[in-house]
Amino acid sequence: MTAAVPSSRAERRRATERRIIDCARELFAERGYDRTTIRAVAAAAGVDPSLVMQYFGTKRDLFTCAARVSVDSLSAASPEQVAEQLLATLGMKLDGSAESVLVMLRSMLTSPEAAEHARDTLGGQIRDIAGALPGTAANAELRAALMLTTMIGVTIGSRLLELAALREVPPDTIADALRPALRALGEAPPGWSPGR
Repeated sequence: MTAAVPSSRAERRRATERRIIDCARELFAERGYDRTTIRAVAAAAGVDPSLVMQYFGTKRDLFTCAARVSVDSLSAASPEQVAEQLLATLGMKLDGSAESVLVMLRSMLTSPEAAEHARDTLGGQIRDIAGALPGTAANAELRAALMLTTMIGVTIGSRLLELAALREVPPDTIADALRPALRALGEAPPGWSPGR
């Protein structure tokens, strides 16, 4: 069975954009930010470099699109629901289906520009998570940062470092082990505040 050929101009444009982004994700994940060029992405996607720039702008803009990770709104979630939403994404991050996560992780470790992008992105996610947690703003933000960086650490250990203890078990097993810790971080202990 052959794939349907996009018929309208808009469909062809979206198909080309998807092809470029898929190639960019693959190259950023494989080579990192600094060694990936617009020309290399264009060659992999089978398009002219000017088309990549027309659709995405600069290399930084292309990286931002390639590394974008969607985060569900957490504003109305309970601390338990926040933990479950974080754990629900773990399987994608560990099995390779969220390639944009690997793009961001690998590049943020080698490029100051990519690290700045990661800080901005993760800072926004931390604020979203903190907004759903009880306690003072500083207290909730610290706990949200600990929740999110725990997930990042597990992803780095599994995908980049390929630690056997993480790679050889199913993501559900890891999620079950993390669940009590993330739920505990989601709750504000009575009288606790940062610095104590």
